[in-house]
Amino acid sequence: MQQSEGLMAKRGADWWQGAIIYHVYPRSFQDSTGNGIGDLKGIEQRLDYIADLGVDAIWISPFAKSPMRDFGYDISDYLSVDPLFGSLEDFQSLLEAAHDRGLKVMMDQVLSHTSNEHPWFLESREDRKNAKANWYVWADPAPGGVGSL
Repeated sequence: MQQSEGLMAKRGADWWQGAIIYHVYPRSFQDSTGNGIGDLKGIEQRLDYIADLGVDAIWISPFAKSPMRDFGYDISDYLSVDPLFGSLEDFQSLLEAAHDRGLKVMMDQVLSHTSNEHPWFLESREDRKNAKANWYVWADPAPGGVGSL
């Protein structure tokens, strides 16, 4: 069964539909500082290798500021790079270097999973009447405490 021309044209318009995307988990990819933990500069150091693979884009796992209780998926500040991985300047350099090689850069955005240190979470848990009270799901404990049946 063939797809309609309209559907085919729509799919062709999205670059990612047929793209080859290389996933990078920064923590274990390339360490540029010698501390045993991969970082943004390490990714930049390996961009020629990645580009030579013929990929269209790199997808980078979370590197935003985090208390690292969930290996970076517990974001405490979406606007900052965690010092473990470098700085905003390091990311800007990586982005420019990737674009120089014709690579697109995708960031793993974990918008529905913040740290308990994130300002949104802190405000939400203050009480049930604040502006962000319904930004998280809160439930009263079971009779007798948490986990009681």
